[in-house]
Amino acid sequence: MTEPQWSRPEGTGATPGHTTKDRLTLRIFLGLVLGFAVGLVLYYLPPALPFAGLEAWVQEYLIDGVFLVFGKIFVNLLKLMIVPLVLVSLICGVTASEESKSLGRLGSKTFVLYLFTTAVAITLALLLGQLIDPGAGANLQGDFEPFQPAERPPFVQVLINIFPDNPMQAMAEGNMLQVIVFAILVGIALNHTGEQGRRIGAIFNDLNVVVMKLIQLIMQLAPYGVFFLVGKVFAEQGIDLLKGLGAYMACVLLALLLHVSGTYMSILVFVARLNPVIFLSKMRSALMFAFSTASSAATMPVTMGIVEKRLGVKNSVASFTIPLGTTINMDGTAIMQGVATVFIASGYGVELGPAEYISVIVTATLASIGTAAVPSAGMITLAMVLGQVGLPAEAIGLILGVDRILDMVRTAVNITGDAVVTCTVARSEGALDQSVFDDPAALEVQPG
Repeated sequence: MTEPQWSRPEGTGATPGHTTKDRLTLRIFLGLVLGFAVGLVLYYLPPALPFAGLEAWVQEYLIDGVFLVFGKIFVNLLKLMIVPLVLVSLICGVTASEESKSLGRLGSKTFVLYLFTTAVAITLALLLGQLIDPGAGANLQGDFEPFQPAERPPFVQVLINIFPDNPMQAMAEGNMLQVIVFAILVGIALNHTGEQGRRIGAIFNDLNVVVMKLIQLIMQLAPYGVFFLVGKVFAEQGIDLLKGLGAYMACVLLALLLHVSGTYMSILVFVARLNPVIFLSKMRSALMFAFSTASSAATMPVTMGIVEKRLGVKNSVASFTIPLGTTINMDGTAIMQGVATVFIASGYGVELGPAEYISVIVTATLASIGTAAVPSAGMITLAMVLGQVGLPAEAIGLILGVDRILDMVRTAVNITGDAVVTCTVARSEGALDQSVFDDPAALEVQPG
């Protein structure tokens, strides 16, 4: 297998994307803080002032006018990207795995392990969300627009609806489970069509570059969208909503911690039979890099160097599993989506049944394949997951603001999963040098 080539993100130096992402993160934090402050002023100040009609003017022209309009526009831009992101990225992900035909067991083991850990992650998030109930202190009924939950279809119909009879209609209606299935089938067909399939696959690769650029452009508007969405929330709810946000953040962080210490370390100990303490010690530089950049793609060269030089994985395995993991392994994003779904459903007073939970698990697991390895791309697929169970996408405005705090931790979890699966698959294939893994001196080898 040839050594994979990665292009360095634009405008970067030694740390890919660090300055640009830091600037955007700072702007989003600023939008969050200003939205929070302005919202509280609009909530508490007008009733305390002696000016007649000021409270009604603020509600009609600011909260239900300016804040509502610009917040809705930003949400619509996010929803705009759902279908093209999932369709194009997923087709590219499936066609990129063409080499796994020659790798045999390696490809199947890697793919199954990635999907398994993602399914465990979303299941853990839903269970923990039910136990903690982070949305219990947040009444979201008046935050955006009156919300009436749709009638639940029978579970049998949910299974049938996964498979499309008209893919164009599925894309027009935003039925993302059907779009995902269609994209997987197209990707498989392209892999079996020879030269014609490779030419069309190259077109999708070019489209994927355009889609990623469009997402980057939309994310430049995130500080303003966060300001208007969060400002409207706190202008209508006041300070009490922070209780629900604190519980949401704590629930996400706890789920991430349990997934790393439970799921990942169990796989290392019981399946790969490797020492988790050594593993985490040698991964720490990659974890810090992932934390600072909040991008699995930017961290991928570092992760590759560490699993090869510090953990002893052969390049023939690492050069396949790490790029594939960057594409389809989004456990941290899946955890956020699971907790966010429970948080929003609870805040709206909507009870999710078994069919809805299964739908969330399936949607989030499959959507992880189509989630871009760039900061905040998971917010777009979160809108898809919410829509799958009939919850309003507008509620992600509040999640998006707080999510910037959690995004860096999620990225570190994602690249930890990439390395765990890589070591596990390499050990099963006899492609891991135990002496390098156990050698403390390998800690000093610089990746890349």
